[in-house]
Amino acid sequence: MPIVIFTFETTHQAMWAEEVTQEAGLPVEVAPAPAHVDAKCGLSLRTPADHADRVSDALTREGIQFGRVEEEGIEA
Repeated sequence: MPIVIFTFETTHQAMWAEEVTQEAGLPVEVAPAPAHVDAKCGLSLRTPADHADRVSDALTREGIQFGRVEEEGIEA
């Protein structure tokens, strides 16, 4: 199943995003950002692609800035 990787400028944003998505009951995993993805803090959130829009909506509602990269062939 494809996944979506959410990236952040700061570690604070990444940890805040993890808290927001966990409180919303969304399946996310904090992981090191892949080398080919622009993530200034080095952390990312990974989620199955079918949950990505809900994660985006939750982060946007909280005012968290993020990047979004869709990956094929990576298991969540």
